[in-house]
Amino acid sequence: MKSKKTAALELAKLCCRVLDGKKADALTVLDVSEQSSITDFLVLATATSEPHLRALRIELEKTLDAARVHLVGMESAQESGWMVIDAFDVMVHLFLAEARERYALERLWRDAKEVSVAKILANPPVAAGRRKPATRKVVKRRPKAAGGN
Repeated sequence: MKSKKTAALELAKLCCRVLDGKKADALTVLDVSEQSSITDFLVLATATSEPHLRALRIELEKTLDAARVHLVGMESAQESGWMVIDAFDVMVHLFLAEARERYALERLWRDAKEVSVAKILANPPVAAGRRKPATRKVVKRRPKAAGGN
């Protein structure tokens, strides 16, 4: 069970990095695993406009597709200011500011534990088996002697 939650947290982190890279505002991650039977994490983000909202969704879809994450569903009523991307263990809610304030998911899930987005963004992922690249020395090569091998 713990490994499932760890994988879900890694997926939530991936979503945060993508959304932050596309300039989403007010990123929030809530651990709702104790309160919900349908998901472990909620990722909330605010867009500045309808086109920005669509751009966040598209970038997130591309990244999740590339990571081979199965999407259970997606809901986006046109001009509602709220989109939901359901990746089973992680649900991403993308809002315009007015819709985020109106629906107030943070208050609805006030018993959830908030995961530090600052820590997520400060610690980039390290690929398994890869280490920090070593500093390379520049070695000057001597020219080959004329006529020699």
